Amino acid sequence: MTEQNISNVDLSVVIPVYNEEKTLRKLIERLIPALDKLGKNYEVIFTNDGSRDDSWPILKSIQQQFPNRITLVDFNANYGQHMAIMAGFDQVRGSVVITMDADLQNPPEEIYKLIEKIDEGYDVVGGYRANRHENDHFVRRYCSKIMNYIRSKITNISMIDQGCMLRAYKRPIVDLITQTVETSTFIPALAFKLAGKPTEVEVKHEQRVEGQSNYSVYELIRVTLDLFTGFSLFPLHVFSIGGLFISFLSFVLCFYLMVRRLVIGPEADGMFTLFAILFFFIGVCITGIGIVGEYVGRTYQAISGRPRYIVREISHRS
Repeated sequence: MTEQNISNVDLSVVIPVYNEEKTLRKLIERLIPALDKLGKNYEVIFTNDGSRDDSWPILKSIQQQFPNRITLVDFNANYGQHMAIMAGFDQVRGSVVITMDADLQNPPEEIYKLIEKIDEGYDVVGGYRANRHENDHFVRRYCSKIMNYIRSKITNISMIDQGCMLRAYKRPIVDLITQTVETSTFIPALAFKLAGKPTEVEVKHEQRVEGQSNYSVYELIRVTLDLFTGFSLFPLHVFSIGGLFISFLSFVLCFYLMVRRLVIGPEADGMFTLFAILFFFIGVCITGIGIVGEYVGRTYQAISGRPRYIVREISHRS
């Protein structure tokens, strides 16, 4: 590993950290040599996203080892992966910015592939994981596939792998992202929306070295809802059109029951059918209200003016 005194930065690497005490030293042992091989001036920015283990003390010791390379951002609580990346974006100095996870499932040795695509003229380069089926649990894998399919159809954002955080952005794209005031956003999708020339490249996907994934099935669903409400009005359109259709069917049913009562007489045995129909309509209404609530909640968060995250400490590189 080498340590150089650098003034101008070509490349910034942003890494969110949440309870990764077991992987951080292994990560830096692989990351620094991989970046040195690129022949570029670089910096590494770690955001400690409210870790409850010893991640922060370990990061401080890593910074002492590479004082000219490492910048640290420490949150006072857990704000989520994408807010941690946003905080890192606020500190970058490089003309190209790389994001990656700290769990070593994104191999640092694959960064060069992203840089090659950036050098070809692309402004956003996303990584998509090779042979992912060999390393991930089938439940997580198929949930991701379903979410990817739904997201692509609703938001018109074409990404092969939305979950891979090994990505590269030119600085103007990062600056546009940091100018947004959204308190909940999905950075890869936002970057693809802002990009003039995006692309993707296959990267290796390794098994997690230590610990368990911090990204649950619930988080995948949560991210998908953020994508829907942040990048598309399609859910509202579905329920608007669906509401009209159901209202029409309800009118037809009521008309049929009225005519039947006049011609044949009232029915007693159909009571439970009516209850079933009523419960179905109630379920549709509750789901629709929930989706509208998502939009209202995002609007409230945007206009409330509250900070997206609170930084407890920033430790700049020397």
